[in-house]
Amino acid sequence: MVNDMMVGAYHSQFKGRGMDFEELREYIPGDDVRSIDWNVTARMRRPFVKNYREERELTTFLAVDVSASGEFGTQRMTKREFAAEVAATLAVSALRNGDKVGLLLFTDEVELFIKPKKGKRHLLRVIRELLAFTPRKRGTNIQGALGFLNHVAKRRAIVFLVSDFLHSFGAASAPGRDLFDEIGQTIVRHDLFSY
Repeated sequence: MVNDMMVGAYHSQFKGRGMDFEELREYIPGDDVRSIDWNVTARMRRPFVKNYREERELTTFLAVDVSASGEFGTQRMTKREFAAEVAATLAVSALRNGDKVGLLLFTDEVELFIKPKKGKRHLLRVIRELLAFTPRKRGTNIQGALGFLNHVAKRRAIVFLVSDFLHSFGAASAPGRDLFDEIGQTIVRHDLFSY
């Protein structure tokens, strides 16, 4: 499946935060305001932005819901097995492109966290945990999982949230923040995609 998806040269859809300066150009509406070079803008009396070379090595986090609702499914596969297949495909794809992959399995609480790494051994561990992990709790606290990830992931990353979104709204959470606040916070810090 990964081989079919990755035909041709790899051009990442996700831009990394590069450290290597590439160009200085005039501001175009729609550019990120944070990239404006204020020194050049003051000298030239019109806005200029700095562009940096894209980083090829990105960090990918797979946040996978392993709650009891995942045990439901068809004769062919359960929701949990389907989530494992999607997450494993994303992990193989990311590692094939030289990106680090981390795993977060959650229910009412964070059940397992594996720090991002590269390599075949790491990939096999991620896939093994996706398939064989036995959760202690039964509910779903998406907010708690995203809050944990926002706390742990210091650099910008790509976060794939794999869940059926049957969230336990009575779950314990950070004071003053609800699920949508935590999703918004994650979107600000990272590139968030859900399946």
